[in-house]
Amino acid sequence: MVRKKVSIVVPAFNEELNVTVLYAEVKKNIPEQYDTEFIFVDDGSKDGTLIALKELKEKNPEVFFISFSRNFGHQNALKAGIDHATGDCVISMDADLQHPPAMLPQLLEAWEDGYDVVYTVRNDKGNGTFFKNLTSRMFYRMVNMLSTTRIEPGAADFRLISKQVAQELSRITENYLFIRGLIAWMGFLQKSISYKPGKRHSGKTKYSFSKMVRFAAIGITSFSVKPLRISLIAGFIIALTAMGYGFYAIYAALFTTLALPGWGSLIASVLFIGGIQLMVLGVIGEYLGKMFLESKRRPNYIIKETNLEKTQ
Repeated sequence: MVRKKVSIVVPAFNEELNVTVLYAEVKKNIPEQYDTEFIFVDDGSKDGTLIALKELKEKNPEVFFISFSRNFGHQNALKAGIDHATGDCVISMDADLQHPPAMLPQLLEAWEDGYDVVYTVRNDKGNGTFFKNLTSRMFYRMVNMLSTTRIEPGAADFRLISKQVAQELSRITENYLFIRGLIAWMGFLQKSISYKPGKRHSGKTKYSFSKMVRFAAIGITSFSVKPLRISLIAGFIIALTAMGYGFYAIYAALFTTLALPGWGSLIASVLFIGGIQLMVLGVIGEYLGKMFLESKRRPNYIIKETNLEKTQ
């Protein structure tokens, strides 16, 4: 009987103290009937992450690493690992142990049952701050409202994909990656599994509020043009309102003795309409900016060093 191989893809940015612990935990939880390969992607770390990976490789031949020339971001690091994976299935997970390795048998069992994608949904009840949970709910609600591709609230980048899905994902070359959205868009037979996030083993989270906002903007604009349509509708409504107010002003001046609003209302109206115009221009600019950068066809990442034979 031919043994199946599982590729474990782990993006790592300043995770020097976590990569070795994660490797040990994953090895402990992967069923014995599978061969494994570990692909750690060093996303331009400033600490000793790459050194730790090289030391891990010396003791474990199944460990491979990709080191970027700079920080290209979590999504690009994920894609690099998937691009170079050779397993019959690929499991992606973070290096901080918040994605529980103990769940790996569940993911593999669902894959053996015929599912092409087994993704996890974060259960934050009793965990996380109120602000983080609120912004997360708002993000998924907005994405699902504005996009035709539905993403389950709480979906994480801790998932298993089959070799076929990995190959199709590797063909996608767009610069602004939102992989959990792409996975949902691709279709295939999918199953979700709920999980409770573990505690970060070491270090601090790499997702600042500004990065989360940027990630949300990418997620929304990557799968929908509805913001442009909303801008058009908003502009049309404001134009009709302004026209109606203009007719009222003419009527009041010619046929009544009503006192028209003074400078206060005039300035408020100008500022309101000006704000709407700037917002609409911002939405248009977001799409145009993405088109401009996509037209350059720059690679998603640049590999500075690797011990993999297969490189892009």
